[in-house]
Amino acid sequence: MQKRFIKYINDKKLFTKDDNILIALSGGIDSVVMLDLLVKSGYNCGIAHCNFKLRGEESNADEEFIKTLALRYDISLFITSFDTKEYAMQNSISIQMAARELRYDWFEEIRNNNGFNYIALAHQMDDVIETFFINLTRGTGIKGLTGIKAKNNKLVRPVLFAKRTEIEKYSDEHNLIYREDSSNAETKYLRNKIRHNVLPVFNEINNHFSLTMLENINRLNEISDVLDSIVENTFESITSFENDSYLIDIKNLKQINHLPLFLYSYLKRFNFSRLETTEIINSLDGISGKQFFSSTHRVIKDREKLIITVINENEQQNVFYINSADREIKNPISLSMKLVDDVSNLEIKSDPAIAYIDYDKLIFPLVLRKWKHGEYFIPFGMDGFKKLSDFFIDIKMSIPEKENIWILALGDDIVW
Repeated sequence: MQKRFIKYINDKKLFTKDDNILIALSGGIDSVVMLDLLVKSGYNCGIAHCNFKLRGEESNADEEFIKTLALRYDISLFITSFDTKEYAMQNSISIQMAARELRYDWFEEIRNNNGFNYIALAHQMDDVIETFFINLTRGTGIKGLTGIKAKNNKLVRPVLFAKRTEIEKYSDEHNLIYREDSSNAETKYLRNKIRHNVLPVFNEINNHFSLTMLENINRLNEISDVLDSIVENTFESITSFENDSYLIDIKNLKQINHLPLFLYSYLKRFNFSRLETTEIINSLDGISGKQFFSSTHRVIKDREKLIITVINENEQQNVFYINSADREIKNPISLSMKLVDDVSNLEIKSDPAIAYIDYDKLIFPLVLRKWKHGEYFIPFGMDGFKKLSDFFIDIKMSIPEKENIWILALGDDIVW
C-alpha cells in the first residue's frame, strides 16, 4: 500500500519531499494510517488536532492519544480546543458546519504561520461515494456529484485512492493503534445513515460497487470540465471588463440555449444562487436599474448590459481634502493642478478632462467626495441649475458609473 500511496501523491502532484505537510489528525483509523504512511515514506510532517469539546471525556482522551502519537513519531504537534456548540449557536449554523469552519480556519492559520506548505486530510475512497449520495439527497448540480478533490489549493488528500477495507488491513498489518469515535455508529447523522444503511445494499447488488461509483464520478468530472470550458468560452464572447465591472451583453445573452444553466454556471463564481439567477433572467425584458445581490457581488440590469460589480459599501463614505499647496493627487483619482497667473492669452480647450476654475472664488481645503442625491449644478454653457441625477440620466450613465463619480466641492457647492 505504501508504494501505491507514494505513486498516488506523485501522479496527482499533491506535494514533494521538499514540502512541509501539516497532518489534520483526529486519532481515527483513517488519519492514523495517513500519518504512518507519510512518516514512513519520508515526508516532513507536523500534526494538528482540534478538540471540539463535543464528546466530554472521550474528546479529552482523543487529545491525550494524539500527544502520545506525536512523541512516538517525534514530530511537532499543534493542539487547540473550541466551544463548538457556542460557536454554532452564535452563528446560527449546525454543529457539523461549526466544527468544519473552526477547524479549517485554524488549520490554515497554523499552516501559514509555521512554514507548512499543505494540509493533509484523511478522506478515502468511501468518503467520496458517501459525499456523492449526501449531495444527491440534498439536491445539487453536476459539481456536487463530482466527489472530493485530491487537491484543492492547500488542502491535499493523499489516501483518497484507498478503500476503507484497505485502510483497515494496513492498520492490522502494522499493529496501529487508533481511537474509535462513538458517534460514527450513530445513524442520526446523514453520512452515517448512508454509510450503514444505504451503501451496504448497493454492495450486495454489485460486489464492485465502489469501483463502479468511482468510474461514474470520473465521468461526471469530465462532463463538468467540458461544461466549464463551454460556459467560459460562451461568456468570453459576450462579456467585457471595464472600470472593475463585468459587462454582459443582454441581447446576446438572450440568444443562449439553456440560459438558466449557462448563466448560473457563470454567476456562481460571484456567489449567486440558482434562485437569484432565475430572478435576473426574469428581469432581462424589464426596466433598467434593478439590482440583485450575492454575499460579495451585485448584478445591475442596465439598458443593454448586465453589470457585475464587487460590493463595496464603505467606498461612498470616503472624503478627501485638497489644500491650496497641492498640485497633484493620486488617490482616489488622479488630478493635477496648475495655477495660471496671466489668463489674457489662455486658450480654453473643449476637453471634459480639463476644468478651468476661478482661483479667487475658491476657499481651501476643497473636498473630493462622492455625489449625493438631490445635488445640482450649472452645466457649462447653461444659465439654470440642473440636478445631477437628471444629468446622469440624460447622458445614459449606468448605476455603477454614477456611483463611481467623484465631486470636487466647496462646502455644499459643486466646483467640478
